[in-house]
Amino acid sequence: MSRIGNKVINLPEKVTVTVDDNNVVTVKGPNGELSGAIDKNITVEVNGSVVTLKRPNDTFKAVHGTSRANLANMVKGVSEGFKKQLDIIGVGYRAQLSGKTLVVSAGYSHDVNKEIPAGVKVEVIKGTTLIISGADARTVGQFAAEVRDIRRPEPYHGKGIRYTDEHVRRKEGKTAKK
Repeated sequence: MSRIGNKVINLPEKVTVTVDDNNVVTVKGPNGELSGAIDKNITVEVNGSVVTLKRPNDTFKAVHGTSRANLANMVKGVSEGFKKQLDIIGVGYRAQLSGKTLVVSAGYSHDVNKEIPAGVKVEVIKGTTLIISGADARTVGQFAAEVRDIRRPEPYHGKGIRYTDEHVRRKEGKTAKK
């Protein structure tokens, strides 16, 4: 039995879930509205403030667990939201907002411009800390990964863009012969 797929999803206040005939689930809440398609073999049942997902047989175990996790992420996104925090470490490395564009100076001969996707909010604190937030977990995580890829943290000097809770293992580097 899929342990994750069999867990029920408890809906917080002000969050509603609707399912249409094509198995497209729409979740509405204080932070917005998200919708996504669930596999046609999985049935979604909404009973008051509890949502359960059921599968016809054990051949759909993986899809069952994935569908439940995606739906739980949508519920969490419209009620609480998702947040990623990045630190920019390095002399002269900084970021700033210019309209709907994030401008990052990360040691290249030019600034790197990243277009901020719809539904994602970016906050720059003191030029070296970024807070990326939004209702959709995939979009927030993808944009945070793209910003981190501008200058990945390197192990010798520790410079680069990293998640706040990320630990970068430092290396010693070359030593002179004696």
